[in-house]
Amino acid sequence: MEIKYTPQGYLIYSGLAAYLLAFASMMLRGVRLGRVVFFAGFAIMVAAFSYRWYHVRHVPMQNLFEVFLTLGMIIYPLSWFCRRFIGVGGEIADTLIGAILLFPAGFIFSAEPLKLPPALQSWLFAPHVAAYMLSYVIMAKAAAQAGYHLLSRPNSDVGGELVSYEQAGYRMVCLGFPVMTIGLFLGSWWGKLAWGDYWGWDPKEMWSLASWLVYVGYFHFRYMFGKKHARGNSIWVIMGLVVIIITLLWANLSSIFSDGLHSYAS
Repeated sequence: MEIKYTPQGYLIYSGLAAYLLAFASMMLRGVRLGRVVFFAGFAIMVAAFSYRWYHVRHVPMQNLFEVFLTLGMIIYPLSWFCRRFIGVGGEIADTLIGAILLFPAGFIFSAEPLKLPPALQSWLFAPHVAAYMLSYVIMAKAAAQAGYHLLSRPNSDVGGELVSYEQAGYRMVCLGFPVMTIGLFLGSWWGKLAWGDYWGWDPKEMWSLASWLVYVGYFHFRYMFGKKHARGNSIWVIMGLVVIIITLLWANLSSIFSDGLHSYAS
């Protein structure tokens, strides 16, 4: 565990504390206060992201410290957008997701600034990585809705203006899948420019494709069997998040894949 006694670290810990306080407030039915504190945590993370960008002089999405910093910032605007525009709730889970995402940045991964390697010095760097980061947070929220569905009683309804948990998971995957596809497409294009080939059969590429294919399978399963096996739909969504975690962590950190083209991400 690496505690960061730096301005960057203090910002991350403040954002983490705000997310946890928002979670506690919402659990105690202080939803309005929880939303205010959740927004405050987001504002702190915007400051942390901006500080990192200024410090390293490039978009901070190079290594896993910066990736989790970015993921922890994205969760609030996504939560607000989903509640406001597509009828998907789960704010309590969103605050907890935010705290979980910030924990590795605050306590596990090194914040030592690194020079951007030549392979990453491309205009495709920011949109490619940002598309994946956004899709990963969307799919994490989808998995939270799927978890609610599996733990809820059959035929239960969330009520109000929000859709059911299973339907919410579906809407989130429908939102995240095109973004993930954009990330996959941009990565292939970038691979052609950087390494001379659209596809290099790199472990990170393979796991990224595997996660994409899980959601393809989900859409097919839901279309063919979803009405009869609604809980099976949610299991597919959770499986998708499991493969994303493997893609983000194991494919980056395992020594098995240390010679991969994407090994700099660790």
